[in-house]
Amino acid sequence: MTTPGSSPGGVGATQPADVALPVGRPAGRSWTSRLGEYAGFVPALVLFGVFFLVPLGLIVCYSFWKTVDYNVVHDWTVGNYRYFFSVPTYVSTFWATVWVSFAATVLALVLAFPFAYWLARYVPKRYQKVLLILVILPFWTSYLLRVYSWLTILGPEGAMNRFLAWTGATSKPVSFFLYDRPAVILVLVYLYFPFAALTLYASLERFDWNQFRAAMDLGATPGTAMWRILLPQIRPGITTAVIFVFIPILGEYLTPQLVGGAKGVMIGNLIVNFFQGAQYTRGAAAALLIAGLIVVLLAVFRRSLEVEDPYGT
Repeated sequence: MTTPGSSPGGVGATQPADVALPVGRPAGRSWTSRLGEYAGFVPALVLFGVFFLVPLGLIVCYSFWKTVDYNVVHDWTVGNYRYFFSVPTYVSTFWATVWVSFAATVLALVLAFPFAYWLARYVPKRYQKVLLILVILPFWTSYLLRVYSWLTILGPEGAMNRFLAWTGATSKPVSFFLYDRPAVILVLVYLYFPFAALTLYASLERFDWNQFRAAMDLGATPGTAMWRILLPQIRPGITTAVIFVFIPILGEYLTPQLVGGAKGVMIGNLIVNFFQGAQYTRGAAAALLIAGLIVVLLAVFRRSLEVEDPYGT
């Protein structure tokens, strides 16, 4: 016999067996406590606001103003952009910057991936840290010193030409190695190789190599296992490596200036020339063009980063 409000099983009908109580923020929180949660962002906001957003806003304004008799006139115009694209030399320099950055990035990743793969898979853990220190060892010296060292390597009396003369490959110094775009690409690959290697190693070090072995046990070739199993899972790491290498190279100035000469000019050198010639508005327009390209690339790269984490972290 059952009583009102009870079930045959003896459990009250008005008392569910499992009740999930919602967990949320405490009610009645004051605005000061909520503001305290974001207090840690204030220094970063001030830093980026004063040293990034404000200068960026000035560059945007300058790019739409005019320069008359070496004075900036606040008349809004798009003439600076029209002028830039009307000069074939400027346009060719812009595209040369893009393809030099692309070539240097590809070469850096091609060299860094085998190294990171070997380091993460075959080198014992106790030796990996030592090799990683050797990778970042160039960072202990000045950037300027590292670039200048290539002048003595690639110059007419440098190590490269001395080696070619010693082997009998050439009878006189070869100027191909210096003051041209191949020299710029070579030095950029050297400078940015550590960024690519460290980023790829961080992804490969987390990879579960049992999946790779299982794929090969099931009949996959090493190339197929790498293409179907390894690369899709480390794609965020590859994308990050591209960001760390390609985007900084777009704004390079010192390396093209020192080892590229007149034939190795990039957009960074062009912007400096504008500002040195007191053409501030045209320099700002050129700077904003390369900044716009970087924003577009970051938007494209972001799509490659939006993948499910296979490690569940």
